[in-house]
Amino acid sequence: MRNAESLVLGIDFGTDSVRSVVVRTANGDIVSSSVKHYPRWQKGLFCDPVENRFRQHPLDYLETMEASVIDALEGADRSAAGLVRGIAVDTTGSSPVFADARGRPLALQPGFEGNPNAMFLLWKDHTAVAEAEEINRLARTWGGPDYTKYVGGIYSSEWFWAKALHVLRLDPAVAESAGTVLEHCDWMPAVLTGCEDLSAMRRSRCAAGHKAMWHADFGGYPADEFLARLHPRLPALKASLGRETFTTDTPFGTLSREWAARLGLPRETVVAVGAFDAHVGAVGAGIRPHRLVKVMGTSTCDVLVVPKGKGPEKLVQGICGQVDGSVVRGAIGYEAGQSAFGDVYAWFKRLLAWPIEAILPSLPGDPAAKKAFADGILDAMISSLEKAARELPLEESAVLALDWMNGRRTPDANQRLKGAIAGISLGTDAPRIYRALVEATAYGSRAIVERFRAEGIRIDGAIAIAGVARKSPFVMQTVANVMNMEIEVPAGDQAVALGAAMFAATASGVHASMDEAQRVMSSGTETVYRPDPEQAKRYDALYAQYLRLGAFVQRELTAEM
Repeated sequence: MRNAESLVLGIDFGTDSVRSVVVRTANGDIVSSSVKHYPRWQKGLFCDPVENRFRQHPLDYLETMEASVIDALEGADRSAAGLVRGIAVDTTGSSPVFADARGRPLALQPGFEGNPNAMFLLWKDHTAVAEAEEINRLARTWGGPDYTKYVGGIYSSEWFWAKALHVLRLDPAVAESAGTVLEHCDWMPAVLTGCEDLSAMRRSRCAAGHKAMWHADFGGYPADEFLARLHPRLPALKASLGRETFTTDTPFGTLSREWAARLGLPRETVVAVGAFDAHVGAVGAGIRPHRLVKVMGTSTCDVLVVPKGKGPEKLVQGICGQVDGSVVRGAIGYEAGQSAFGDVYAWFKRLLAWPIEAILPSLPGDPAAKKAFADGILDAMISSLEKAARELPLEESAVLALDWMNGRRTPDANQRLKGAIAGISLGTDAPRIYRALVEATAYGSRAIVERFRAEGIRIDGAIAIAGVARKSPFVMQTVANVMNMEIEVPAGDQAVALGAAMFAATASGVHASMDEAQRVMSSGTETVYRPDPEQAKRYDALYAQYLRLGAFVQRELTAEM
């Protein structure tokens, strides 16, 4: 089969839906795509936002993956299925699940079907704050290696071991039945290849290194003695993970007979090792050394690669992690990010929309007309706020906000922190508050860059992908001004799925390396945001105010805990 004819599948599991794309390996053209939303998640099942509990049922993943792949293949040429050489999957993370000794999530077993603790704990589930704090205390005091060394010195409640520890303590039935803990990005390749042997599963280097404290210097995962001090079941669960991890350009296996038949694909189709969406998206966006890729959606994930040097690995305090080969071979992949970005704007929209949603339905009038009226306002709200905010002068006495509405991921993870808005007067209106919120998310982005630079890691510019990057020139120009940095936005709106396709093309041998896959399949650059020198200078003073407000709020919150 000639490479010019070869196709690959990229399957991107997001927070709300899965996207499957059929891609030509010769040029990266997207032949067809299909998005399917998780039906149980859409109904809010198994979640409790008040408790910061966000769980997803494995059937949501299985059903939507099958439907979206079939739909994408049907949208391509009739012969497309026979030309597919490889599949790569990315998912959110850390999104682990307790599974049985064959790697099947417990929620698929009788008796656990409706138990949220037997389902995937989504990346933004923050029920394990206390457990993360315990892991951090133990890492500093137990007398052995500090296993937080390569995750910025602070372990997060969003990550693998904290979530596992939380469920073990909360649910004895799950703890007793569990044979392993699987990241979502490890389960999907196992499903597609029919792998039910835990010792044969190729665990993701990306997931294990960034979230489960795996590192070659430690000989793998944290020591049994360390884990046993947290919970007696953890050493056995760790043993089920194996010791090796694998980069995403590596084959996991080939399609099982069952899934080849269900999807209509050749049995010899190669399935790559899985990875997290942000890291895969960074590859699809054209990441290169010292260019920070910002995945700007509901939250952000910031990914940087730095070639491995001959000297010791440079540690960066307060970030999410640094892992050799987690993004591309031969480079240290650094991860940082903000716990809320687009979610901050969505929160403000919900706040303003309260009368429309809570009062309007009870008022007299035709229900259809009222719904149309409400939908029109809601659809235009953010764009109207942006238009008004753009006209406001940049003032040092303006409203000032913190972007910690969902805690702080980096620098220095602290999920107990809260957002704040200061400088409000009787003359403050909605556009001024909205602008302050946009600036707050930009200040959070700058804080990440400044931490890297303070630790000796060079950043020359940024690349931005995902919803906010493509939908809001106002937000993007504000971020460029605040960071005083050029920001590229790639062409196309499917960088994550395209990155998965690049890994599929490499793992299946269509392309000899990731460098070749990126060069051939890249979508190019669509827009470049350049900072305004005058605005950048004025934002220096406002950023200093943001840091002072943040220090005050953190100090006061810490004093209350």
